Amino acid sequence: MNRIVTFGEVMLRFNPAGYLRLVQADKFEVNLAGGEANVAVSLANYGADAAFVTKVPSHEIGDYVIREMRRNGVDTSLIVRGGKRLGTFYLEKGASQRPSKVIYDRENSAIAMAQPKEFDWNEIFKGAKWFHFTGITPALSENMAKACLDACVAAKKMGITISCDLNYRSKLWSKEDAGCVMAELMKYVDVCIANEQDAADVFGIHAAHTDIDSGNLSYEGYIDVASQLTKRFDFKKVAITLRGSLSASRNIWAGMLYDAKTQKAEFSREYDIQIVDRVGGGDSFGGALIYALTSDYEDKKAIEFAVAASCLKHTIEHDFNMVSLKEVETLAAGNGSGRVVR
Repeated sequence: MNRIVTFGEVMLRFNPAGYLRLVQADKFEVNLAGGEANVAVSLANYGADAAFVTKVPSHEIGDYVIREMRRNGVDTSLIVRGGKRLGTFYLEKGASQRPSKVIYDRENSAIAMAQPKEFDWNEIFKGAKWFHFTGITPALSENMAKACLDACVAAKKMGITISCDLNYRSKLWSKEDAGCVMAELMKYVDVCIANEQDAADVFGIHAAHTDIDSGNLSYEGYIDVASQLTKRFDFKKVAITLRGSLSASRNIWAGMLYDAKTQKAEFSREYDIQIVDRVGGGDSFGGALIYALTSDYEDKKAIEFAVAASCLKHTIEHDFNMVSLKEVETLAAGNGSGRVVR
């Protein structure tokens, strides 16, 4: 079995029940969240050997993180303990024309304050075949940017495949800082995961003839974005999610996987999604894509699997994509009627 290591911040997510606004809330649902943690859980759900690396406090909140990740089948033995707090965020789920809102409270979190030397990558990567991180992790602090670079250098020396989801977050850093730091990290990356907005914000690469607000997506424009990315950074593959945001409640969802060697792009079918919870949707795409590629799926099958998994995540409350391999395979094969399974 291929061992996959992910690295990043895990946070507590607080949200009112249903579609209540934050100003209406008298209680909150509490769950774990975080890009690389979400990816690890998705992989574990499919039966992969997934390990999550982070730093969490040595008190009961840190214990809660480890228990929850273990409960979802993720190896937590490489998690570093220490620091004063776990990052948190508050989510108000949008509906119809009202967008979702996120308020972060993550400054000085254990992982953001961690020192690069706390992570022994040669030890962490023993037996690993794949390493995954996102653009959120190096945005947390200069130390985390250095830790990501150290991880990439070690992984490359050990022959480990590296993937990165660009995941630009304007509340964490500027486009200029993101472009500078991520350009250095991309030199080591084999598989880049992005959307049209990330590519534009971080690297100034735009998808021509595309308007995500109207749902008008130009497939040729996305192929051009992937081609430019592979030429600039020598990626082996680029995966791009295609989201037409018709409202907070309804999205058109698809994906593309571009292979640099053949210069060929495979597109998935489109899904018209009635959204329950879209936060974590991109992470579910990344987790499923990594599973597919480590399972030697052909590109067409891989992108269909990744998009189907993410489509299902949009119908599930909270960040983790609680679906089975069989459920994803069924939808990817074309059975999306939603009829009761008896």
